[in-house]
Amino acid sequence: MKAIILSGGKGTRLAPYTMVLPKPLVPIGHKPILDIIVRQLCYYGFTDITLTLGYLSEIIQAYFYNIDDIHPEIKIKYIRESKPLGTAGSLGIIKEKINDPFLVMNGDILTSLNYKYLYNYHCMKKSILTVATHKKQIKIDLGVIQSDKDDYISNYIEKPEKHFDVSMGVYIYSPEVLNYINENDYLDFPDLVLKLIENGEKVACYQNDSFWMDIGRPEDFVQAQEKFEQMKDVFLPGDFKNVESSSV
Repeated sequence: MKAIILSGGKGTRLAPYTMVLPKPLVPIGHKPILDIIVRQLCYYGFTDITLTLGYLSEIIQAYFYNIDDIHPEIKIKYIRESKPLGTAGSLGIIKEKINDPFLVMNGDILTSLNYKYLYNYHCMKKSILTVATHKKQIKIDLGVIQSDKDDYISNYIEKPEKHFDVSMGVYIYSPEVLNYINENDYLDFPDLVLKLIENGEKVACYQNDSFWMDIGRPEDFVQAQEKFEQMKDVFLPGDFKNVESSSV
């Protein structure tokens, strides 16, 4: 199965770490986060992997050129953006013909998601696109006031919590999605989703309770280090003691 990992961002929110390293090579434990992702994908049967590159692309290519212990059958290819194309636009420069559903994901995610389950779910739903979602709890550390049209208080909620289904940055595309992406045109993923819906296409969400973190800020990076040490057996293929062999 084919996977495309978006690895071209500058990671400005994660500075100063990304001043000398591309964001996908920021280490979690003793391995770059992108290395962990590639091993996970390989474990679940995605051995045809394309990395879309931009910022400090030569460092990412050099890293994987010197790694030979992931899987003997894995094939890693590279596509370099000549300009930023957004979180969906980079798929427009893929030249090879794709006939089957394929996985697309961000290159800075720490997750225990079962990618094969996501793929099978997409095929079952027969949607043009499936978005893996995570339930995010947002706590407001203030007293929230609700008032009526005459400005009299109708309710007072102290430090409420809200729950939202948020995108995990992991998707399964059907090949037909590529018809909506023009070569070298900037396109962000939310705009692609809205374009598909406006054209009557079915876009599914895959709700799950797997661990997920977007390593976008320094505080996320620190927390990811702690979680990785606690859950190393879940994150690293070869030590997937909590994953049944029937899931592969």
